[in-house]
Amino acid sequence: MTGNGFAIDAQRLTKVYGNLVAVDHVDLRVPAGSIFGLLGPNGAGKTTIIKLLTGLSDLTDGTANVAGYDVVRDPMHVKQRVGWVAAEVILDDDLSGWENLWLQAKLQGLSDWKGRAEQLLAYFELTDRRKDKVGTYSTGMRKKMEIALALLHQPEVIFMDEPTIGLDANVRRMLWELISGVNRQFGVTVLLTTHYIEEADRLCDHVAVIDHGKFVATGTPAELKARVKADFIELETSQAVTPERLASVPGVTEVRAEGAAWVLRVDSAEATLPPLLQTVGADGIRRINVQGPSLETAFIDLTGKRIDQPGSDVQDYRKFYLNVRRARR
Repeated sequence: MTGNGFAIDAQRLTKVYGNLVAVDHVDLRVPAGSIFGLLGPNGAGKTTIIKLLTGLSDLTDGTANVAGYDVVRDPMHVKQRVGWVAAEVILDDDLSGWENLWLQAKLQGLSDWKGRAEQLLAYFELTDRRKDKVGTYSTGMRKKMEIALALLHQPEVIFMDEPTIGLDANVRRMLWELISGVNRQFGVTVLLTTHYIEEADRLCDHVAVIDHGKFVATGTPAELKARVKADFIELETSQAVTPERLASVPGVTEVRAEGAAWVLRVDSAEATLPPLLQTVGADGIRRINVQGPSLETAFIDLTGKRIDQPGSDVQDYRKFYLNVRRARR
């Protein structure tokens, strides 16, 4: 932890690839012991920020201190004090749970690790399966083991990069409980990247909304919701309708096209719906959805668009680490 009470303290964090500004002069301060979320679509710069903060990518500009150490001057000290849980479960399926922990300890140069490993197996309820190959584990058990590996060297900060992407709803919620529990039980600071609105709302003490490499807002989920002084109506019609016609409806303050639908920003959905139905015609409405102030509407309000749906283009930089693990066997 840095002397000012922040586990992560970055100023003007910037990364440029050729003509692409992936991260654009971001200021990021994460209080020690908190869960901080980076909320944004794929390609917004979330994973690049993690790479910068863990020393896996050089800064183009700015400074960053993680767990009390400068990532440029003391990258090895930073790496010794952080863990990483990636989008995909990266384990050696041919090894048992205990052997995966042993290999992790070897790679990190840990000598007195067995007591910690026993503690983690007990905490994650994996003690009875410690001798079984990880390839026989369920998805939830594999995620537990992945987090156990990240905690083995007792890091001060854990980076979780899209940890629940591709998981079904039940496993995702189980993992939410695990993340909250790890934060409380082990006192570790968590920096979480996600494009799941509900995940950020449920888990995070503070959230930074990121779009095109820039932070467009930072605050608690409650603070971000409070910024929205409007309702949103999503409308899909069976017949063509012009934006001018929709904008003429009393109470509509903004009209945006979003694919086959229209998104209307309104002062009050309750007051606007009757004249809207009269203007468009109830028979002409294929689908309608009303949203009051929420973290999702805050994102729409801040960025002008909905957050991307889960995709397959999330890069997992721990695959390289897995190859190293296998090569050293």
